[in-house]
Amino acid sequence: METKTIRGEAAWRKARELRATGVSPDVIYAHPGWGESLFLKQVWPQARLVLLGEFFYSPEGADMGFDPEFASADAGADHCRTQMKNLNHLSQLVHADLVISPTRWQASRFPMPWRDRIEIAHEGVNTRRLRPDPQVRARLKDGTELSREDEVITFVARHLEPYRGFHVFMRALPALLRSRPKAQVLVVGEEGVSYGAKPSAHGSWKECLLEELGPALDEAGAARVHLLGRLDREAFTKILQLSTVHVYLTYPFVLSWSLIEAMSIGCAIVASDTAPVREVLSDGRDALLVDFFDGAGLVERVNELLEDAVLRARLAAQARCTAVERFDLESVCLPRQLAVLEGLGLKPRENAAGTHPA
Repeated sequence: METKTIRGEAAWRKARELRATGVSPDVIYAHPGWGESLFLKQVWPQARLVLLGEFFYSPEGADMGFDPEFASADAGADHCRTQMKNLNHLSQLVHADLVISPTRWQASRFPMPWRDRIEIAHEGVNTRRLRPDPQVRARLKDGTELSREDEVITFVARHLEPYRGFHVFMRALPALLRSRPKAQVLVVGEEGVSYGAKPSAHGSWKECLLEELGPALDEAGAARVHLLGRLDREAFTKILQLSTVHVYLTYPFVLSWSLIEAMSIGCAIVASDTAPVREVLSDGRDALLVDFFDGAGLVERVNELLEDAVLRARLAAQARCTAVERFDLESVCLPRQLAVLEGLGLKPRENAAGTHPA
């Protein structure tokens, strides 16, 4: 709470400076997670405060306690910490005029009565730009050249960590590489963590998993695993356009934008059968789903797609259709966001000439 209060105070002081210059917003739209919007209603009490309801922590039914490999030594203390972690959100929710959540499942994590004040409106992706490219080609840093003719397995996370199933994916690689001797595996993501804890004895989960796999990942297999780190937008898009099968795994947590982007690009997807995923993908309709912890099942489902071009094409086409119909930025999500804000009942202000601004 201290760090959030410090940020909130800094934003409050800057807001007072802005008010002194005549700034008077109709709407303040903020992410409450880091505290910047804690005191803004103190400066502009007439403004409508809209909060992004990305996630509300709870001791059961979501990320906490989901992965038995990282079970807490004192679950009771963790529950107390979770209660305190939510104080920042609760102190802002009481001042909010509206809360917007990207998905129904994320909204469902909030307690009553705030849940009834949440509107569902995803941020959206640009499906016009993020689309399949049958002619795509890419050259990796090690000189490997790839096209759609190659067998490419992709995995993406902002940071390579257990919250996004990196440990499950890496442990499945030896069996997957043995069964697919021509497959190239492209892993996108930075070392470090976004959400969970760092490994106790290693600098990163990448180091930890590579050491754990050791001889199981022989030299020939390791040469086909490309850990690409963080990529710029153009390079990242090409990686997904190259994908023969894309793997997405996640704890019950905030849904990754990268999954929606992979759908928009028309990837054939194998994903974890977890709550946030089930809201956007259905097994056998636009993806194949697998139990998060079932490494052998993950290998089987990836192989199933790699061996069946017709199934791949059908799932990929439907995944893109789902992305366009439900998550397109221009035609669906931005209009929805604007409609939600307009629903606040704001009236256009008159300018000095007595007319409404354009």
